[in-house]
Amino acid sequence: MKKWMKIGIPLAALAILVAWYAFRPERLVVNRQVDEAMPTTQSGSPAQLLETGHFYSILHPTQGAATIYQLADGTRILRLTNFTTSNGPDVHVYMVASDDAKDAAIVQQAGFIDLGVLKGNIGDQNYQLVSDVDLSKYRAVSIWCKRFSVNFGAAPLKPAASSENTTSAETESASISSQ
Repeated sequence: MKKWMKIGIPLAALAILVAWYAFRPERLVVNRQVDEAMPTTQSGSPAQLLETGHFYSILHPTQGAATIYQLADGTRILRLTNFTTSNGPDVHVYMVASDDAKDAAIVQQAGFIDLGVLKGNIGDQNYQLVSDVDLSKYRAVSIWCKRFSVNFGAAPLKPAASSENTTSAETESASISSQ
């Protein structure tokens, strides 16, 4: 066997393995469904609606609602409902310090808080916010692929109307019936 084949074949195999790991092409066709319930506190008090917004697509088709609730114990959560996006490698949920997260440059320049790996690319899911997140500063949610620094989709958040006394179940029902 020629010398270049003894070196070329292992190098080609290594390149294929590295490319597979980087791109994870199987994730483009495999969906992860998540159906988390709205968290409740022991007192059973309804969650207070603080912020709400709807996802729009940027680099990948993304839709659903992003809502921030405060539970009776003071815990705040970001809840994604009726959520769908593309699957991919190393996709995270970010709270972005901007009014919107229209592109990758805004996310990177404005700053963000990483809420963790996206639990699933389809379904309802919850992400706990740290207590010191300033909701007047962090005004958008981004579905972000860390591996390639791309924004799949975003949801600008708006404060809930203070005159509304809407519980989480009423909000989710309204969101589901409007679609």
